[in-house]
Amino acid sequence: MRPLPSRRRRSRGLSLGVFALCLAAARCLQSRCAFSASGEKGGISTLQAEKELRRTSGQGVSLYIPQAAINATVEEDILLSVAYSCHGIPTIEWKYTSNWGVQKIVEWKPGTQANISQSHKDRVCTFDNGSIQLFSVGVRDSGYYVITVTEHLGSSQFGTIVLHVSEILYEDLHFVAVFLALLAAVAAVLISLMWVCNKCAYKFQRKRRHKLKESTTEEIELQDVEC
Repeated sequence: MRPLPSRRRRSRGLSLGVFALCLAAARCLQSRCAFSASGEKGGISTLQAEKELRRTSGQGVSLYIPQAAINATVEEDILLSVAYSCHGIPTIEWKYTSNWGVQKIVEWKPGTQANISQSHKDRVCTFDNGSIQLFSVGVRDSGYYVITVTEHLGSSQFGTIVLHVSEILYEDLHFVAVFLALLAAVAAVLISLMWVCNKCAYKFQRKRRHKLKESTTEEIELQDVEC
């Protein structure tokens, strides 16, 4: 009967060890999530951007684009994410190139008010790291977005992000549903017209038969009178 206490102690020790490991793992996961959440600015991981910018440091203006091609759907908010490194405060400019030509979107210096073009008013949000966010994009927003970072010494660097915006599937289904409803309405109108025409034709034939019957009766009566 003596081995029971030792087994209980072992089971208690094992359970406490498992609990401590679970608690340590939870704290580690929480710290990693907090670090990644605080490390992102304008859609780019801080460590990833720092590594790339350190690799290209010493070359005047350095520009890093983590995602050069973006696929989006209509009415979606899109983040054009970049990061740069240069001497002093640079001038950042974004342009939009498509089949309709080249259009300037925004130009600003970090820490100052952005000069947004009239075509993109209330649709663009700028970040100090050079990133911009486009609100409620449409199919016409598909194209090439070119960023140019120019420092006060005159050197510059540019990069391009390709954006492709496609229509949402339920919009196509909505169009098909409206088209089918329109066809059903037209069919109902045609059926109603056919029914009315058929009714009128039946009444016309009935009246004609009645007249023919009356004329035949009159002819028979006249023959009887002559006889």
